[in-house]
Amino acid sequence: MIEEIRKQLFSMQDIKYRDFQSKLIPTVEYETVIGVRTPELRKYAKQLAKTEGISEFLEDLPHQYFDENQLHAFLISEIKDYERCLEEVERFLPYVDNWATCDQLLPKVFKNHEKELLEDIRKWMVSDKTYTVRFSIGMLMKYFLDEHFNIEYPGMVAEIRSEEYYINMMIAWYFATALAKQYEAVLPFIENHRLDMWTHNKAIQKSVESYRIAKEQKEYLRSLKRKN
Repeated sequence: MIEEIRKQLFSMQDIKYRDFQSKLIPTVEYETVIGVRTPELRKYAKQLAKTEGISEFLEDLPHQYFDENQLHAFLISEIKDYERCLEEVERFLPYVDNWATCDQLLPKVFKNHEKELLEDIRKWMVSDKTYTVRFSIGMLMKYFLDEHFNIEYPGMVAEIRSEEYYINMMIAWYFATALAKQYEAVLPFIENHRLDMWTHNKAIQKSVESYRIAKEQKEYLRSLKRKN
């Protein structure tokens, strides 16, 4: 099955896309990028998800190619049983080595299990692995900024301190999204300088670029930028 999957991935290779994509994922070695476009990978994942023996691929870690990791993330996202999905996420997370694969890991079944998921988010958030922490913030952003929002959650994110660019970028993205969805509740985190300066300013920048935030809100956020 593993060789069959790899052969199929190379049959879908787009060299120009590979060269373009490689520049966006600097933590991934160029030689490991096949260059399969994301819509094709999603489509292939949906086909494979119904195939017997797919567990052989899911258990074959670490993968040799970036595209295999992407496919793996899409396959996990299709799993409908919560416990099995969580098990596969836990197995896969230590091998995630780039922002793209991390952000493509969006299990649909998590939407109906927020209470259980929150316990694991807390655990992932204190991991020593960059993309496990990034994933935890992404899960809070996706599933806990609407009807399940609690002011405790941005507080959890604001407490993270890291030297890792891809963690700090996700924190900024989280707060920009939180400002778009829960402006009044989240604004004090910016006003009271709860984030480190770089992340604070990046969150404001991303908020100002967002079409979901009102013009007057953007003007006020600009005034909150911090200087050295």
